[in-house]
Amino acid sequence: MRLLVVEDETRLAAALRRGLSAEGFAVDVAATGPAGLDAARHGEYDAMILDVMLPGLSGYEVVRRLRAEQRWLPVLMLSAKDGEYDQADGLDCGADDYLTKPFSYVVLLARLRALLRRGAPRRPAVLTVGDLRLDPARRRVTRADAEVVLTSREYALLDYLMRRPGEVVSKTELLDHVWDASVDTAPNAVEVYVGYLRRKIGRERLETVRGAGYRLAT
Repeated sequence: MRLLVVEDETRLAAALRRGLSAEGFAVDVAATGPAGLDAARHGEYDAMILDVMLPGLSGYEVVRRLRAEQRWLPVLMLSAKDGEYDQADGLDCGADDYLTKPFSYVVLLARLRALLRRGAPRRPAVLTVGDLRLDPARRRVTRADAEVVLTSREYALLDYLMRRPGEVVSKTELLDHVWDASVDTAPNAVEVYVGYLRRKIGRERLETVRGAGYRLAT
Protein backbone atom coordinates (compact mmCIF):
# COMPACT_ATOMS: atom_id res chain seq x y z
CA MET A 1 0.00 0.00 0.00
CA ARG A 2 1.13 3.53 -0.72
CA LEU A 3 1.23 6.16 2.03
CA LEU A 4 1.75 9.91 2.01
CA VAL A 5 3.54 11.38 5.05
CA VAL A 6 3.27 15.17 5.42
CA GLU A 7 5.71 16.20 8.16
CA ASP A 8 8.14 19.13 8.35
CA GLU A 9 10.35 17.71 11.13
CA THR A 10 13.12 16.17 9.05
CA ARG A 11 14.17 13.51 11.55
CA LEU A 12 10.63 12.38 12.28
CA ALA A 13 9.75 12.27 8.58
CA ALA A 14 12.85 10.16 7.88
CA ALA A 15 12.08 7.82 10.79
CA LEU A 16 8.51 7.36 9.60
CA ARG A 17 9.68 6.63 6.07
CA ARG A 18 12.19 4.02 7.31
CA GLY A 19 9.79 2.36 9.74
CA LEU A 20 6.81 2.26 7.38
CA SER A 21 8.96 1.07 4.47
CA ALA A 22 10.22 -1.77 6.69
CA GLU A 23 6.56 -2.74 7.21
CA GLY A 24 6.11 -3.07 3.46
CA PHE A 25 4.52 0.30 2.64
CA ALA A 26 5.57 2.51 -0.27
CA VAL A 27 6.08 5.93 1.33
CA ASP A 28 6.21 9.44 -0.15
CA VAL A 29 7.08 12.42 2.04
CA ALA A 30 6.08 16.09 1.74
CA ALA A 31 7.44 18.78 4.06
CA THR A 32 4.93 21.62 3.66
CA GLY A 33 1.17 22.03 3.69
CA PRO A 34 0.88 23.08 0.03
CA ALA A 35 3.16 20.24 -1.12
CA GLY A 36 1.14 17.73 0.88
CA LEU A 37 -2.14 19.02 -0.50
CA ASP A 38 -0.84 18.84 -4.07
CA ALA A 39 0.46 15.30 -3.58
CA ALA A 40 -2.85 14.16 -2.03
CA ARG A 41 -4.77 15.65 -4.94
CA HIS A 42 -2.70 14.04 -7.67
CA GLY A 43 -1.25 10.86 -6.13
CA GLU A 44 -2.91 7.48 -5.67
CA TYR A 45 -2.53 6.93 -1.92
CA ASP A 46 -4.22 4.50 0.44
CA ALA A 47 -3.80 6.80 3.48
CA MET A 48 -2.09 9.97 4.65
CA ILE A 49 -0.23 10.72 7.89
CA LEU A 50 -0.58 14.48 8.33
CA ASP A 51 1.11 16.83 10.79
CA VAL A 52 -0.94 19.79 12.05
CA MET A 53 1.69 22.54 12.29
CA LEU A 54 3.09 22.82 8.76
CA PRO A 55 4.73 25.61 6.75
CA GLY A 56 2.46 27.30 4.24
CA LEU A 57 -0.80 25.62 5.20
CA SER A 58 -1.89 23.91 8.40
CA GLY A 59 -2.87 20.27 8.50
CA TYR A 60 -6.38 21.37 9.48
CA GLU A 61 -6.68 23.40 6.29
CA VAL A 62 -5.17 20.63 4.14
CA VAL A 63 -7.76 18.08 5.23
CA ARG A 64 -10.59 20.64 5.14
CA ARG A 65 -9.78 21.42 1.48
CA LEU A 66 -9.55 17.75 0.55
CA ARG A 67 -12.96 17.01 2.07
CA ALA A 68 -14.49 20.09 0.43
CA GLU A 69 -13.29 18.66 -2.90
CA GLN A 70 -14.96 15.30 -2.11
CA ARG A 71 -11.60 13.55 -1.67
CA TRP A 72 -11.97 10.79 0.95
CA LEU A 73 -8.36 9.71 1.45
CA PRO A 74 -8.08 8.31 5.02
CA VAL A 75 -6.16 10.79 7.20
CA LEU A 76 -4.31 10.14 10.46
CA MET A 77 -3.33 13.45 12.04
CA LEU A 78 -0.16 13.85 14.12
CA SER A 79 0.28 16.81 16.43
CA ALA A 80 2.08 18.05 19.52
CA LYS A 81 -1.18 19.88 20.29
CA ASP A 82 -2.77 17.49 22.76
CA GLY A 83 -5.72 19.51 24.04
CA GLU A 84 -9.17 17.98 23.68
CA TYR A 85 -10.33 20.95 21.60
CA ASP A 86 -7.32 20.55 19.28
CA GLN A 87 -8.26 16.93 18.71
CA ALA A 88 -11.90 17.84 18.20
CA ASP A 89 -10.88 20.48 15.63
CA GLY A 90 -8.90 17.89 13.69
CA LEU A 91 -11.75 15.41 13.60
CA ASP A 92 -14.33 18.09 12.78
CA CYS A 93 -12.21 19.20 9.83
CA GLY A 94 -12.53 15.72 8.37
CA ALA A 95 -9.57 13.72 9.74
CA ASP A 96 -10.30 10.06 10.52
CA ASP A 97 -7.99 9.74 13.53
CA TYR A 98 -5.72 11.94 15.67
CA LEU A 99 -2.52 10.92 17.47
CA THR A 100 -0.57 13.23 19.75
CA LYS A 101 3.23 13.59 19.86
CA PRO A 102 5.25 11.98 21.30
CA PHE A 103 3.57 8.77 20.22
CA SER A 104 4.23 5.05 20.32
CA TYR A 105 5.25 3.73 16.91
CA VAL A 106 3.42 0.48 17.73
CA VAL A 107 0.21 2.45 18.37
CA LEU A 108 0.67 4.47 15.19
CA LEU A 109 0.97 1.26 13.16
CA ALA A 110 -2.10 -0.23 14.82
CA ARG A 111 -4.18 2.87 14.14
CA LEU A 112 -2.93 3.05 10.57
CA ARG A 113 -3.86 -0.60 9.97
CA ALA A 114 -7.32 0.01 11.45
CA LEU A 115 -7.74 3.04 9.18
CA LEU A 116 -6.76 1.05 6.11
CA ARG A 117 -9.12 -1.78 7.02
CA ARG A 118 -12.19 0.40 7.27
CA GLY A 119 -11.32 2.99 4.64
CA ALA A 120 -12.65 6.54 4.81
CA PRO A 121 -16.40 6.95 5.27
CA ARG A 122 -18.00 9.75 3.30
CA ARG A 123 -18.06 12.35 6.06
CA PRO A 124 -18.10 15.78 4.48
CA ALA A 125 -16.49 18.48 6.59
CA VAL A 126 -19.45 20.76 5.75
CA LEU A 127 -23.01 19.40 5.75
CA THR A 128 -25.16 20.66 2.88
CA VAL A 129 -28.89 20.13 2.37
CA GLY A 130 -30.37 22.34 -0.33
CA ASP A 131 -29.37 25.93 0.47
CA LEU A 132 -28.57 25.05 4.10
CA ARG A 133 -24.89 24.64 5.05
CA LEU A 134 -23.60 23.62 8.48
CA ASP A 135 -19.87 23.78 9.22
CA PRO A 136 -19.12 21.74 12.39
CA ALA A 137 -15.55 23.03 12.67
CA ARG A 138 -16.68 26.67 12.77
CA ARG A 139 -20.12 25.95 14.30
CA ARG A 140 -21.58 28.15 11.57
CA VAL A 141 -24.90 27.74 9.75
CA THR A 142 -25.91 29.58 6.59
CA ARG A 143 -29.03 29.59 4.45
CA ALA A 144 -28.60 30.88 0.90
CA ASP A 145 -25.21 32.27 2.05
CA ALA A 146 -26.84 34.32 4.85
CA GLU A 147 -25.73 33.40 8.36
CA VAL A 148 -28.34 31.82 10.64
CA VAL A 149 -27.78 32.45 14.36
CA LEU A 150 -28.82 29.45 16.45
CA THR A 151 -28.74 28.58 20.13
CA SER A 152 -26.71 25.52 21.17
CA ARG A 153 -29.84 23.34 21.30
CA GLU A 154 -31.14 24.57 17.94
CA TYR A 155 -27.71 23.93 16.41
CA ALA A 156 -27.57 20.37 17.82
CA LEU A 157 -31.07 19.65 16.53
CA LEU A 158 -30.27 20.92 13.04
CA ASP A 159 -26.95 19.07 12.98
CA TYR A 160 -28.70 15.78 13.74
CA LEU A 161 -31.40 16.34 11.13
CA MET A 162 -28.90 17.40 8.45
CA ARG A 163 -27.08 14.11 8.87
CA ARG A 164 -30.35 12.35 7.93
CA PRO A 165 -31.77 14.46 5.10
CA GLY A 166 -35.09 13.22 3.80
CA GLU A 167 -35.43 10.65 6.59
CA VAL A 168 -38.25 10.64 9.13
CA VAL A 169 -36.74 11.09 12.60
CA SER A 170 -38.93 10.35 15.61
CA LYS A 171 -39.29 12.55 18.69
CA THR A 172 -37.84 9.76 20.81
CA GLU A 173 -34.72 9.56 18.64
CA LEU A 174 -34.24 13.33 18.83
CA LEU A 175 -34.65 13.29 22.62
CA ASP A 176 -32.09 10.48 22.87
CA HIS A 177 -29.46 12.16 20.68
CA VAL A 178 -29.96 15.90 21.14
CA TRP A 179 -31.01 16.18 24.77
CA ASP A 180 -29.08 15.07 27.86
CA ALA A 181 -30.44 11.70 28.97
CA SER A 182 -29.56 12.45 32.59
CA VAL A 183 -31.84 15.50 32.66
CA ASP A 184 -35.60 15.22 32.95
CA THR A 185 -36.78 16.83 29.69
CA ALA A 186 -40.36 17.97 29.13
CA PRO A 187 -42.17 15.78 26.56
CA ASN A 188 -42.97 18.77 24.34
CA ALA A 189 -39.34 20.01 24.22
CA VAL A 190 -38.83 18.65 20.71
CA GLU A 191 -41.95 20.40 19.40
CA VAL A 192 -40.88 23.67 21.00
CA TYR A 193 -37.40 23.62 19.47
CA VAL A 194 -38.65 22.44 16.09
CA GLY A 195 -40.84 25.55 16.15
CA TYR A 196 -37.86 27.77 16.99
CA LEU A 197 -35.81 26.17 14.21
CA ARG A 198 -38.58 26.55 11.63
CA ARG A 199 -38.71 30.30 12.22
CA LYS A 200 -35.00 30.53 11.41
CA ILE A 201 -34.58 28.13 8.48
CA GLY A 202 -38.08 28.28 6.99
CA ARG A 203 -41.20 26.35 7.92
CA GLU A 204 -41.23 24.48 4.63
CA ARG A 205 -37.77 22.99 5.31
CA LEU A 206 -38.80 21.02 8.40
CA GLU A 207 -41.84 18.85 7.81
CA THR A 208 -44.04 17.14 10.40
CA VAL A 209 -44.88 13.54 9.56
CA ARG A 210 -47.97 12.90 11.62
CA GLY A 211 -47.56 10.08 14.12
CA ALA A 212 -43.94 9.47 13.06
CA GLY A 213 -41.74 12.53 13.65
CA TYR A 214 -39.99 15.14 11.53
CA ARG A 215 -38.20 15.25 8.19
CA LEU A 216 -35.73 17.80 6.86
CA ALA A 217 -36.75 18.43 3.27
CA THR A 218 -34.05 18.11 0.62
